[in-house]
Amino acid sequence: MSETIISFKNVSKEYILYKNNQERFKALFKKPKNAKKNKALKNVSFEISKGESIGIIGDNGAGKSTILKMITGVAFPDEGEIEVHGKVAALLELTAGFSMEMTGRENIYLKGYILGLNDAYIRQIEDNIIEFAQLGDYIDQPVRTYSSGMRLRLGFAININIEPDILVVDEALSVGDASFKKKCKAKIAEIIKSGVTVLYVSHNQAGVKELCSRALYMKKGALLYDGDVDKAYEAYEADKVKK
Repeated sequence: MSETIISFKNVSKEYILYKNNQERFKALFKKPKNAKKNKALKNVSFEISKGESIGIIGDNGAGKSTILKMITGVAFPDEGEIEVHGKVAALLELTAGFSMEMTGRENIYLKGYILGLNDAYIRQIEDNIIEFAQLGDYIDQPVRTYSSGMRLRLGFAININIEPDILVVDEALSVGDASFKKKCKAKIAEIIKSGVTVLYVSHNQAGVKELCSRALYMKKGALLYDGDVDKAYEAYEADKVKK
């Protein structure tokens, strides 16, 4: 029997929609009246076994990003239970937690601490991160001197080299030039082959079919299909025809 590494049981999540930042700030002190709400997830249940590669598909606003945020511990459910076992690497907000005044090398340690890694382990993977990021002498320059692409490359290199149990990937990310993107894709494929559990959010049908053995089809916060990738896309395309 396969070991369950991620479990969602009847998970629901609702967000309040604010008109602007001022309204959001006021809500910290006083509960808003007649606030608009968005049900991001509606009673979602699924289990993922260790070593599976899962594609999460659906239109914008389907709930895909909310699922990823909950797996990475950025968001929490209003109802239901979530269990995640193992170290999670998230290729989502790659530059979150960077200090602009610290060097790239110093930020490797800073991000490592944020991810719960100790000094000895960070030293062990430091050279691999630097080699993968391909930043040259810039690795010892303040991150504020980096282009946005360079910051993304460093963030990607850190997250991809921490030897995770679970890798969460949002393909919408743009990481460097064509050759570096190819390198990133090859690294993700290598990680999948090594037995790491992968969750892959993408609008690229060919990419999902290439990398994933199973798909979750989400629509307006609800899980409509969980199973074979081809059949998941059949359900997705059938819904598009109905529109």
